[in-house]
Amino acid sequence: MNSYGSRVLTDGIDLSQYERNPVLLWMHRRSWEPGVMPIGKVENLRVEDGKLIGTPVFDQNDDFAKRIESKWENGYLRMASAGLEPIETTPDPALVLPGQTRETVTRSKLVEVSIVDIGGNDEALQLYGQEGKLLKLAAGEDSPRLPLLQEKKEADPDTGNDAGEGEEINNTKINLTKMTKEQLALLGLPETATEEQATAALNLMKGRADNAEQIQLAAVTQAVDQAVAERRILAEQRDHFIKLGKSAGVQMLRDTLSTMHPQQKPGEVINLGKQSAPGAGEAPKTYTKLSEVPEAERLELRKNNPGEYMRLFKEEYGVDCPKLED
Repeated sequence: MNSYGSRVLTDGIDLSQYERNPVLLWMHRRSWEPGVMPIGKVENLRVEDGKLIGTPVFDQNDDFAKRIESKWENGYLRMASAGLEPIETTPDPALVLPGQTRETVTRSKLVEVSIVDIGGNDEALQLYGQEGKLLKLAAGEDSPRLPLLQEKKEADPDTGNDAGEGEEINNTKINLTKMTKEQLALLGLPETATEEQATAALNLMKGRADNAEQIQLAAVTQAVDQAVAERRILAEQRDHFIKLGKSAGVQMLRDTLSTMHPQQKPGEVINLGKQSAPGAGEAPKTYTKLSEVPEAERLELRKNNPGEYMRLFKEEYGVDCPKLED
């Protein structure tokens, strides 16, 4: 369910118009805003397993678009939002989710796709009304494009009169009460809990989550600093592996670092003569990943064949090798 109190069925989204003009915008900003231009296009658009999927391609001749691309490729922006125009809605109870206050959008038209900065539910969807203007819906406010749900009220026990077929009601309060009870149960609070008690429980939960994140970051940083001290990685690679640990988890980071052998200083390497070196006269060995390269050969490979070293590094850890320094 989206922030409009409704839901959109993915199978009902018409892509035909958008495929003729697959425009990629920034924050749903349209042409009537001064200086606003598309930042690219979307390729390979399709629906798979109930999801609308596509690949953003940024305009390389637009400096602003290239800045957005950089943040997208580096993970600082992660959300793409669909701009949809509702075509057909239904109050069918079979399609209504708990807490839903507006009809379900069964058919819609994809108007544009935007890169957005906030990845929450509010920015995961943008609906358009008449003449392409953004659809703004306050709580309880009606709109022909996205009507409030209607239901038949029970007969008045005092008068015996029906409330009327399809009389519109604003069930925001009813749904909110139901949602609040569910939330209180998740917080371990009784239904009689006050708003202050709920707020305190939420603050406690947030504090624990923040503390857990800090503990994980400290563990990741400690593991990376230890790897630098043991010469398993270079000091210049510290930020790269901290980022890897934050996304993959501290245990995965430790497992990865444990496979990397400490690098040796030049004075610690025993230089063997061509005749006495193991395997002298044999064909050069080939490797599929970095951990297969003997420790005595790794520094020489890094120095004399950096391209092969970087290839084996990526095969080993699944990420691109940081830039090699002399």
